[in-house]
Amino acid sequence: MMHIAWPWMALLLPLPWLLHRLRRAASAGGAAIYLPFVCALGTTQVGRAGSSLALRVLFVLIWLLLIAAAMRPQWLGDPLPVPTTGRRLLLAIDVSGSMQTRDMAGNATRLDVVQAVAGKFIDGRGGDQVGLIVFGTQPYLQAPLSPDLATVHRFLDDAVIGIAGRETAIGDAIGLALKRLRGETAAAGRDTSRTVLILLTDGQSNAGAMPPLEAAKLAASSGLKIYTIGIGAVGEGGFFGSPGNLDLDEQTLQSIAQITGGRYFRAADANALQQVYGEIDKLEPTAGHQQWWRPSDEWFAWPLAAALVLSVPALLTGARRWT
Repeated sequence: MMHIAWPWMALLLPLPWLLHRLRRAASAGGAAIYLPFVCALGTTQVGRAGSSLALRVLFVLIWLLLIAAAMRPQWLGDPLPVPTTGRRLLLAIDVSGSMQTRDMAGNATRLDVVQAVAGKFIDGRGGDQVGLIVFGTQPYLQAPLSPDLATVHRFLDDAVIGIAGRETAIGDAIGLALKRLRGETAAAGRDTSRTVLILLTDGQSNAGAMPPLEAAKLAASSGLKIYTIGIGAVGEGGFFGSPGNLDLDEQTLQSIAQITGGRYFRAADANALQQVYGEIDKLEPTAGHQQWWRPSDEWFAWPLAAALVLSVPALLTGARRWT
């Protein structure tokens, strides 16, 4: 289907005629010089008033083509659906001192694994809004909910151990998420129940003013669903076995998820954490408002090229008339 993107450019059509009508004729003024040999030069070319009909038509065609190009003619294709989930995912990542423990595969720290796996999870959230909270002794909002996934991923990569303190304040992290979401709800009328908080930690809450279970109850009353992830190696039996992550308070994390209608996951290594994020992606497939996109081809280049081609004989004709 043909479409004109800038139809208002047609208002420039009468511009040359208006300039011709409004300009003043040149009037003789000052002293005159008598040249007796002027008649010998011939007056057929110099004294001719106006332009020939062919030249006028040529300039009119060029102007019409330029106006047509300025109006941006387009060819619109059939409408195509654009997939969008409309999900709003807020990540709360523990950056306390224990996250530097190297008990993951490849002697990597827990935070290194989280940054690698959660970064891929963020990159795959096309159409969603993602935000980031980092917490230790205190929680900090690193990135508000935004469709700019590259920026959120960069803030995640910039997180370092101890940036928010060495202890763990799980309840305060949930409280900060609620505070931000309530502010958005009041400002834009958004529904908090469409937002999911994914809280990841490797320890137990030992700091902060708000108890984790009390924060979970407030989240449940606001419709905020929380998925909790406990990270750290699982203890191995035997004399030479590793004790694993003994500081992880799985019972509290399970209670938080149960109170808010979410789920608790345990991630002992990078593969397990990747599977956890995959399960969360399946659990939260909330469909957003369907959007449509129409492919378009710009056709302004054709009349513009025709105008440039016609300008060559117009210039040559005009040059011959005055030489």
